[in-house]
Amino acid sequence: MDDVKIGEILEPGDEATQERQKERVQARFWKTLKSAARQVPFMRDVVAAYYCAMDPNTPMRVRGILLGALAYFVIPTDIVPDFIAFFGFTDDMAVLAAAISAIRGHITQAHYDAAEEALAEHDDLAGRRSS
Repeated sequence: MDDVKIGEILEPGDEATQERQKERVQARFWKTLKSAARQVPFMRDVVAAYYCAMDPNTPMRVRGILLGALAYFVIPTDIVPDFIAFFGFTDDMAVLAAAISAIRGHITQAHYDAAEEALAEHDDLAGRRSS
């Protein structure tokens, strides 16, 4: 996956685009995360990024970047289809890692606390909290 493609995915977009992405992400995030759990080496960061993206106090540009990455993660048709064993989520992880790296300073302790709480509630994800 080249930098141009990741850059296109991480474009923050306008408010209408962000709202559509937010709805997609909210509808599919937990289900997708559960199916990708074995392939997500930084689960805590991904869940904290989700909470950061949903936080109305997060700057619009940061929310847009995260929503773009999370939307790419939850939509099953992408560069490498998610159903392909061992490789399906590799492109998704690259996009999420790039997004989290770009906005890391905006993910607050409150977002990490919410992530820890959510992971504790989802027994099937609890063992994958590393960051």
